[in-house]
Amino acid sequence: MRLLLVEDERELADTLAEGLRREGYAVEVAYDGRAALAAVAAADIELMVLDRDLPVLTGDAVCRTLRAQRHPVRILMLTAAGGLDDRVTGLDLGADDYLAKPFAYLELLARLRALGRRVHDAAPVMEAAGVRCDTARRLVERDGRPVAVTRKELAVLETLLTARGGYVSVDELRDEVWQGEGGRTVVKATVHTLRRKLGHPDPIDSAPGLGYRMRELP
Repeated sequence: MRLLLVEDERELADTLAEGLRREGYAVEVAYDGRAALAAVAAADIELMVLDRDLPVLTGDAVCRTLRAQRHPVRILMLTAAGGLDDRVTGLDLGADDYLAKPFAYLELLARLRALGRRVHDAAPVMEAAGVRCDTARRLVERDGRPVAVTRKELAVLETLLTARGGYVSVDELRDEVWQGEGGRTVVKATVHTLRRKLGHPDPIDSAPGLGYRMRELP
């Protein structure tokens, strides 16, 4: 799997790159935000470890640019700012996961493996109950009608579609989409808004104690 490591502390970047290569990743390194965007444009990057505090162009700007381009790269954001507000801001920018410095190398590896599974498990285009989700371009349609969704709503929909008719519990959605942060109320509110946007007939089924799944509509 091709991975781009974006870190301006060169000693840390080179040490991490060496370790990740031993783990089997094809690692490229960029030391500033502008070089990161150039590397993504030049190669098929699937995973990115992105430091938030970068010279020339910040990690926030890199993440925002890639998401505006609907690039499918999975982004693990690194930062010295590890407060809840900082993590929420990073995820809302479009990061798929967030890890505060200093971090344990084994945790970094575990998070990259989880993101790697999401790269391979998600089909480019998934459909169910009249809902079409293009995960690469991050586009959603209902019966041919474009549906504007937030990143969290898109991630919830992608998780439900990947389950292929199986139930996904509220706690599983919280772990997958919010990385365990936030409460069950936030998950339920996001699903409620997603259902409203997708319209009638409701394509999402819910069952007490089981969670949510995509319906099989006639």
